[in-house]
Amino acid sequence: MDTYTTRLEKSGRILIPAAVRRRLGLSQGASVLVKVEESGALQVASRSQSLAKVREEIRKYIPAHRDLVEELIQDRREEVERETEEVSRP
Repeated sequence: MDTYTTRLEKSGRILIPAAVRRRLGLSQGASVLVKVEESGALQVASRSQSLAKVREEIRKYIPAHRDLVEELIQDRREEVERETEEVSRP
């Protein structure tokens, strides 16, 4: 892990060094997530890094071959069929 020294500006801004911005794929206006850990450490991550981490955690519980979106769509289609049948009954 690399360590960089930077300064906190009067406005509260922290300059992220260019090498770190390149490594994280950050450009002007990019969103980053800032997390304060229990130890008081400040963690900064790119949005894509954070999403990748969440996806990795989810995959521990859901097999890669399983398509939750398709399952949701199928459930919704079945629900619509049931509702249509209920409405069309005399």
